[in-house]
Amino acid sequence: MKTLLLLPMLACACLLPAGGGHAQTTTEAAKADGKAFGREKAADAKEAATTRPDAGRVPNFGGVPSQSDYFDDPDRMSREAASQASSSTGYRTMRDSMDRRARFAPQDLDAVIARSKTLSEDPLAYTSGMAIGGSQGRCVPLPAGAGSAGRYMATCNTGYTASQETRTCRVTLEASVVPGTDYIYRCSLGAWDGSLDCSELPAGTCRRTRRLSYRCLQWTWIGGRKVCSEPDGAMFEYTCSQPVPGLTPDRIAGSPTVTTTRNESGCAGLAADSSCQQDAETCTDGDPVARVINGVSVTQPCWAWSRSYTCAQFTEAQDCEALEGTAGCNLVREDCLTDEPCRTWERVYDCPVPDQPASTNQFICDGDVYCIDGSCETIQREANDEFKDAAVALNAMNQARREFDADTLTLFRGTRNTCSSKVFGALNCCRGKGFPLIPGIQLLMALGCSREEMLLHQRDAQGLCAYVGSYCSDSFLGVCLTKKKVYCCFESKLSRILQEQGRRQLNKPWGKPKSEQCLGFTIDEFARLDLSKMDFSEVYAEFTDAARLPDELQAATEIQQKIEDYYARARQ
Repeated sequence: MKTLLLLPMLACACLLPAGGGHAQTTTEAAKADGKAFGREKAADAKEAATTRPDAGRVPNFGGVPSQSDYFDDPDRMSREAASQASSSTGYRTMRDSMDRRARFAPQDLDAVIARSKTLSEDPLAYTSGMAIGGSQGRCVPLPAGAGSAGRYMATCNTGYTASQETRTCRVTLEASVVPGTDYIYRCSLGAWDGSLDCSELPAGTCRRTRRLSYRCLQWTWIGGRKVCSEPDGAMFEYTCSQPVPGLTPDRIAGSPTVTTTRNESGCAGLAADSSCQQDAETCTDGDPVARVINGVSVTQPCWAWSRSYTCAQFTEAQDCEALEGTAGCNLVREDCLTDEPCRTWERVYDCPVPDQPASTNQFICDGDVYCIDGSCETIQREANDEFKDAAVALNAMNQARREFDADTLTLFRGTRNTCSSKVFGALNCCRGKGFPLIPGIQLLMALGCSREEMLLHQRDAQGLCAYVGSYCSDSFLGVCLTKKKVYCCFESKLSRILQEQGRRQLNKPWGKPKSEQCLGFTIDEFARLDLSKMDFSEVYAEFTDAARLPDELQAATEIQQKIEDYYARARQ
């Protein structure tokens, strides 16, 4: 055994240097090598220090870089960077991120922390009085939240009401008879027989109408025809349109002239009235048909008529007193519902939704104390001040996913809905938002509202519809009697808010009420929306209503009681 232990020791000894002289030699050699290396490097350093600098001796140096000019003009670096920023992908990504970063107005932040401020001003009013005794601590109702019930577009009407009445007037036929006016004169050329010389008759009003017989002193034959070659004077007959002064006509001839004229002066006022339209005209005097006027019998089928007109009566009317007297209602616009001249206008007001009964189902408690078998534990509850923003963002993304139309590549498309409303009438099937839901749809349908209009009323009252505008569907004499109100309705209140406020950001107003189709946003339009600038207070209230409910306290009580009952049975 000892022999076996000695063998390894001997082997190790054989590996050691043979004597101390060898170690001495090795140390001297190392010193010599170090000195030689130092002398070599010292020579290199001396050479480098005494030799003129040469760029070619610099390792990996490929010439003077263009950026060296920045030493002479440092501002050029900023100018070139600015010119290349628009084409730089990295710079655009950074800027887009900064531009799309959520920003919140100071008033929005104040609204979010309003409750916290109320609690911090008097914390003991909400958290004092806790006593551990196996039951919940005292719970105090929270102050009202910052969420609002929202606003809605209310409408009213101004203009005129129209009514009809029938008016009549009389038209007569007036006849006049003018005697014959042909004045006949006999004359001769040269007045050879002492009669009237034809040259005395004025050529402008008199004309020769025939040659009278005369005496021939000498006859001759010409071409087999007997012709008077020597007449003993000649007589002519002239017809004049008016008497010749100083001369007496031989006779007055010609037929009497009968002239008839309708005398409509009694109807001139109605005919000139633009609100009146002629209906009919009836003969009221046709017997006898022949009458003697100035000794001449004149025959006409009718001598008088009765003419009727339908006239409109316009009375000023309006039903805007209630909205004008409602606090918080602001006039947005006034739309004409008829053609020119406009006689019916619709006024659109932006109004707050009437206050609803205050909710008392939100509490803050000193601490919920649970005791089991003599051991009590206080459950601490911490509020999340980012809850509303997270809830809105998650709901917006969820709605975008649900409402994305793969065929048209659009988001938040709505459906077009219409309802009828009598102008200045009692029946209004378009109440909607701002008015409570009325039970008994069948009753309203019996009064004239359709089932679709009642469903629209319900959806609008729930805040799912956006008001587009109205157009006249029934008119009389330029006055609108019934108007159609057009709404775009969406799947959720959040979708409706995104559409309303998003269109304002994109400068994309609703189209004309008759043609608006409630189209959704394109992907590019939705990407350009800044949600941080939108007012979601209307949905904040709904999200925070579930913060703490009495049902939760009741459930906690029942659970604790069941646990205590379990341990009580176990001890038996």
